[in-house]
Amino acid sequence: MKQFKRVFLVVMDSVGIGEAPDAERFDDKGADTLGHIADHMGGLKMPNMGALGLSNIRKIKGIDAAESPGAHYTTMVEASNGKDTMTGHWEIMGLYIDQPFRTFPDGFPDELLKEIKEKTGRDIVGNKPASGTEIIKELGEHHMNTGDLIIYTSADSVLQIAAHEEVIPPEELYEICELCRELTLDEKYMIGRVIARPFVGKPGAFERTSNRHDYALKPFGRTVMNEMKDAGLDVIALGKISDIYDGEGVTEAIRTTDNMDGMDQLVKSMDKDFKGMSFLNLVDFDAKYGHRRDPQGYGEALEAYDERLPEVLDKMQDDDLLIITADHGNDPVHHGTDHTRELVPLLVYHNGIQKGQELEQRQTFSDIGATVSENFSIQMPEHGKSFLNEIN
Repeated sequence: MKQFKRVFLVVMDSVGIGEAPDAERFDDKGADTLGHIADHMGGLKMPNMGALGLSNIRKIKGIDAAESPGAHYTTMVEASNGKDTMTGHWEIMGLYIDQPFRTFPDGFPDELLKEIKEKTGRDIVGNKPASGTEIIKELGEHHMNTGDLIIYTSADSVLQIAAHEEVIPPEELYEICELCRELTLDEKYMIGRVIARPFVGKPGAFERTSNRHDYALKPFGRTVMNEMKDAGLDVIALGKISDIYDGEGVTEAIRTTDNMDGMDQLVKSMDKDFKGMSFLNLVDFDAKYGHRRDPQGYGEALEAYDERLPEVLDKMQDDDLLIITADHGNDPVHHGTDHTRELVPLLVYHNGIQKGQELEQRQTFSDIGATVSENFSIQMPEHGKSFLNEIN
């Protein structure tokens, strides 16, 4: 059986492909991220994903099914009890998450806020779900006058703290976030990430800076990435991948500013001589368009991503494997601003494919981790079934 020297794993954050079998349990019946975006756009222009076999998985308006798909294709069902970024990614690397991360649509409990106030000596404003740019517009001047911490959340399991760099320098903000991370490790909170959100500027012209820092929970067990690193293999984390796994199993971390920078970094990683995995998350689909319920922007971002795919395919070597998938859905025409419980697409490409075939539907995202493990002959994860033999 052929083994690949390099695996390139691309997670299109939130690009679901229709409701999961248990969607109703998550109040997501009828969710269909790709389908509804395509309908809104009058059809998506994604010929490169189409050539790989995206519309062979199921018909997506505007994308022709390929007579001879370039990739093997199917959908994956999330096994874990959740629909958030960390649950999806951790499952991809071999874990099963039974207890979902908590979200706080009504703000954080008074008990937690009291602890933060006592430990930091600062009052708190905000404490509600909000857009990061909107809440600093609303409360930034108050913060500058008082030094109060702007604490807010989102549809994700996150506690975010915004502070002006001239009022609370980034180093101090990081210390506050580390403190909050410790306070929220208690199982009664189950908060996935604490995020420092520094900003600069004057009232009416505030801007967030690149000094963001995420403090994530460590995965609840060893992942495939841990096994790879311990075996001397490379694990190149692009975008927010290192943050999602709290650095566990990462040998090189490269931050990105947006989807296009993410694709730039992916292409650059293909010029490196390494043995292991380059792992990319394309966050804009979720953060900029899904949560903001912007189907037009989402569709345009999908089309822009598709235009970059030929650069990746042209650099594929004969011992490279490309896996394209997602971690959950975020249907921009669905109610609310939360993620949606959906099937995710799986496209698996290498230069040796003559005609892509439909794979068996995967019953856990961990099948990807199992496949990577079998490919590199390392300890298999507890969950997941490899499809390495099926793609050769």
